[in-house]
Amino acid sequence: MGETTPLPALRGRVQKDAPLGPGTWFRVGGNADWLVRPADLDDLLRLLRRAEAPVMVMGAASNLIVRDGGVRGIVLRLARGFGDVDVEADGVVAGAAALDANVAEHAAAAGLAGLEFLSGIPGSVGGAVAMNAGAYGAEVADVLDWAEIATVDGLLRVRAAELRLSYRRSQLPPGGVVVRARFHAVPGDKGAIAARMAEIRESREATQPVRARTGGSTFANPPGHKAWALVDAAGCRGKVLGGAQVSEKHCNFLLNTGDAKAADLEDLGEAVRAAVLAHSGITLEWEIKRIGERAA
Repeated sequence: MGETTPLPALRGRVQKDAPLGPGTWFRVGGNADWLVRPADLDDLLRLLRRAEAPVMVMGAASNLIVRDGGVRGIVLRLARGFGDVDVEADGVVAGAAALDANVAEHAAAAGLAGLEFLSGIPGSVGGAVAMNAGAYGAEVADVLDWAEIATVDGLLRVRAAELRLSYRRSQLPPGGVVVRARFHAVPGDKGAIAARMAEIRESREATQPVRARTGGSTFANPPGHKAWALVDAAGCRGKVLGGAQVSEKHCNFLLNTGDAKAADLEDLGEAVRAAVLAHSGITLEWEIKRIGERAA
């Protein structure tokens, strides 16, 4: 008899016991029971309707720690077929797998302003919508018109207001997967747009450890405070645990210095949270997602 699986027949790529760590920015973590890359929207909808195990979405994995024990159930990654970027007269429609920076570049090439900030966000469109990503004075909520979301009941087009976007949060339908989104923009001067994007790139290079094994911002900024300043004031700049380190360059970033385990990164983050609470009385909330199980 053949092996039973929690998956329906799919046309996309299916891997059993698939390593997830190499696909994350931190390069740490265990395996997924199943890793699925749907061929197209119909394939994705079939998976959501018929899967017999929990389905978890993994995007560009720029703000993600996969724990060392791996992820039970099905991990979904949108890739080929979900990365198109189409420029319109007053906006850009992009697939969930399109990189945020790629959306910004398409808009700039067309002389559309207002999306330059996306060039400073190291992730993909699906994740940007799901977490209302922001940087350099703007966020997705400022420019999102609608998102198309795959659900067990089919494909929904949801207007931005219905997602109730707030600081690093959105309210997607339960189990929903962002597959496409539209961002509005306005005609602008190509030179000024290019200059703003260059300014953002230079600022990231100067202030963030962009060439290290790292993620995005580790902690959300508490109201009225900058997370990095609280971490610095608590004496945690450069703090080390195993192969993990708080960045000396920007102390709201964690680094895998070469041989970190996921547990090193998460435990260091928790140690920083404890130090900040003890020093300032403020509880930092994780902005980086942690998924899966700790190693036994």
